[in-house]
Amino acid sequence: MSHTLINPDGLHDPTGFGYSHIARASGEMVFIAGQYASDAQGRLAVADFADQVDLAFARLRTALAAAGLDYRDVVQLRTHIVDHDTDKLTVIVGRIAAIWGDRPPTQTLTGVAALALPGMLFEVDAIAVA
Repeated sequence: MSHTLINPDGLHDPTGFGYSHIARASGEMVFIAGQYASDAQGRLAVADFADQVDLAFARLRTALAAAGLDYRDVVQLRTHIVDHDTDKLTVIVGRIAAIWGDRPPTQTLTGVAALALPGMLFEVDAIAVA
């Protein structure tokens, strides 16, 4: 796996917001579908937003491992948040910093009205490079 994160002069430093501007990658691309706070039967396992974020990122780690990868191989995240606000953004930025430190992948965050299941507040999908 080979990728380089780039945050060029002329654009703001995005790392404090939990993402990088550019990921240049070479290798086999792996696409991870939206992961959420699911139990073994696919039902929503927890109700709290922060708990959903934690469990969704744990599910992402499991999916990456099944492909022989880990968080370091992720070059792009797409996060989807129901009723997005700054409190929820703080949670996301904190989790991303805990996982990726000062080298977060690229990310697009989308505020949405609803997700696939009632009560589902957060979903994350990813592109990784092997």
